[in-house]
Amino acid sequence: MSKLCALVIGHKKQSPGAVNVKAGITEFDFNEDLAMRIEKKLKNTQIQRVYRRTYKQLPDDINALNPDFIISLHCNAYNTEVSGTEVLYYHKSEKGKKMAEILLSHLVAYLKLPNRGIRPKTSEDRGGYLLRYTKAPCVIAEPFFIDHDDDLARAQADMDGLAESYAVAITQISEALS
Repeated sequence: MSKLCALVIGHKKQSPGAVNVKAGITEFDFNEDLAMRIEKKLKNTQIQRVYRRTYKQLPDDINALNPDFIISLHCNAYNTEVSGTEVLYYHKSEKGKKMAEILLSHLVAYLKLPNRGIRPKTSEDRGGYLLRYTKAPCVIAEPFFIDHDDDLARAQADMDGLAESYAVAITQISEALS
């Protein structure tokens, strides 16, 4: 029986998250395109794209789908100079930690950006509300800094390749959670 992965597109059209001003691309637009590409590449794992109504409603909306695991697609931003890849997980979730390790290894291998590691988060930390209040194990992917021109260029150089690295990680996560 194939697993169901809730693939959350971080932010929303009206509140698109971080932006690269030079390229004119938002976190939401980048990740909506990426999610559709990931979905097309998966064969043995079902994907349900999830769009946020409000941040407070998001865990309940996801829980209603009863997914086996959750990956929330984001992009980091800081000061246009910081670079790298990291994956966030709920600090008390062993399954979330394992998912974060798997996803991080594939994203770092593909993007070849600095490895910022897996980052445990509490419910009070940024992103922690989603990680804490979803029933299924959940991670937040921060594969690159969208405000860093070279990071963004690397991610955009081969969007299908990036989607493939997510798809391989999702398949591996699905198998690891069996």
